[in-house]
Amino acid sequence: MSPSRRALGVGSLAAIVVGALLPLPAQAAPSAALAPVQAFLAGQLADLDAAVPTTVLVHGTDIAAARAAVDATGLRPVTEFERIGVVVASGTVGQIEAARTQPGVTYLEGNSPIAFTDETSNTATRGAEAVTALRGADGNPLDGRGVSVAVIDSGVDSTHPFLRNPDGSSAVVASLKSVCLDESSTSTDCVVPVPTVLASDTDTDTVSGGGHGTHVNGIVAGRPTTLTDGTTLQGAAPGAGLVSISTGAVLLIVGADSALNWVLENHEHPCGAAVPSSACPPIKVTNNSYGPVGGGAFDPNSATVELQRALADDGVVTVWAAGNDGGDGSASMTNPAGQDPTGGILSVASYYDQDTGTRDGTVSEYSSRGASADPSTWPDLSAPGENITSSCRPTLPICSTGLDPRNGPGPLDVGTFNTISGTSMAAPHIAGIVAQLFQAKPSATPAEIERALKSTTHRYADGAPYTSVGGLLTSFDKGTGLVDVVAAATSLTGTPSTTVRKGRNGKGGPPPRG
Repeated sequence: MSPSRRALGVGSLAAIVVGALLPLPAQAAPSAALAPVQAFLAGQLADLDAAVPTTVLVHGTDIAAARAAVDATGLRPVTEFERIGVVVASGTVGQIEAARTQPGVTYLEGNSPIAFTDETSNTATRGAEAVTALRGADGNPLDGRGVSVAVIDSGVDSTHPFLRNPDGSSAVVASLKSVCLDESSTSTDCVVPVPTVLASDTDTDTVSGGGHGTHVNGIVAGRPTTLTDGTTLQGAAPGAGLVSISTGAVLLIVGADSALNWVLENHEHPCGAAVPSSACPPIKVTNNSYGPVGGGAFDPNSATVELQRALADDGVVTVWAAGNDGGDGSASMTNPAGQDPTGGILSVASYYDQDTGTRDGTVSEYSSRGASADPSTWPDLSAPGENITSSCRPTLPICSTGLDPRNGPGPLDVGTFNTISGTSMAAPHIAGIVAQLFQAKPSATPAEIERALKSTTHRYADGAPYTSVGGLLTSFDKGTGLVDVVAAATSLTGTPSTTVRKGRNGKGGPPPRG
């Protein structure tokens, strides 16, 4: 058994703390209307030198109001989230304070830091069984084909053997990078394609924290692969397409929100309208393996929440890692963005299958718990996140933290797989499973996908007792339980399935690692 590794460090696409307003300036009239300010930004403004610029997200009643406020106050535009009426800009404390007084400005938000939640088994989830035994609406094995998963992370090594199709092409159908905080750029187009002929020829996972994205992409959609030691691996959705959006070397909210905004604007044709969906399927789910250290309060006014709700309206599911801060239920430690009650926004706890594929394992010690008295903070469900073997490169920082390097299928693939733990590894398992469910029922709504997943989970006994919330049995540490792909797909389609009884990995052999 490989020891569990946990590389802590979480950030947020949502506010770290919310609810505080800056005091009225002494010179303001009592009737002056000031737009509220996120507490993270309020702290920045209190500490900044008056002449030092900082980044701010200006929320307006619509995009025209936000643009007008930025223009009127002399803020420098950085990028826009047009669908939700937000302009990202840079300016001084005085300019930001002035923006609060402009007509149509509803909220000001800071550029919060983010980081990744580091710390599969397709047997415990019945995922490998679903690929073998079930068919999608297209008549093909239920492997996620026809669906792309957008992975917002450190990037991806598209050349990795785990991400290669049998014909040599890559599972990565598009590779992009968030560059909106590059001061040398005068463009407000924050997310751009990596300058290369083919996504399959790119490696964007070379920044600080590199390796995290490659590992996560493999968990989502790694292709069936046999390592040199005979271990067989595959991702949760080994037929799905991958759209990698690298957040760059500096992990901040604007870069990550820009990635969500890009998905909102491009999910139907992620490779462009001229590329057929057979070559580049539409994005139906995003994976977000990051969140704030120590949890935090849910901020419904944040750009992150507005973006993920707009995505849900467009039929796209958003998956969040719950966080790696443990807890005992006395306070919420879960990722704030994942607490959104909107249907199709999922928070995932980490389950440990004891490296045996068991369905009655444990909640990972590090997995963030919600507040026992507040069900709105609880994870939605659990997926394997401890001791997960997936694609890595020994030269990348995150991969070097793993204690179980494995050699890939080729003679030069030395140490190209490794074992890492964290809710960062649990979330992509669910993202891949969501791709399988959309293949099973392409017309499903995000809320229907969530209901199918949560109403069919296996209620493993470890941890806090289950209690009824909203008609479902759930708990503050593990949500409704361990995901069951076969049961969820059957529930979603309403069609009973026949399970093919084979070995624990569906091939008559021992269970796969990862």
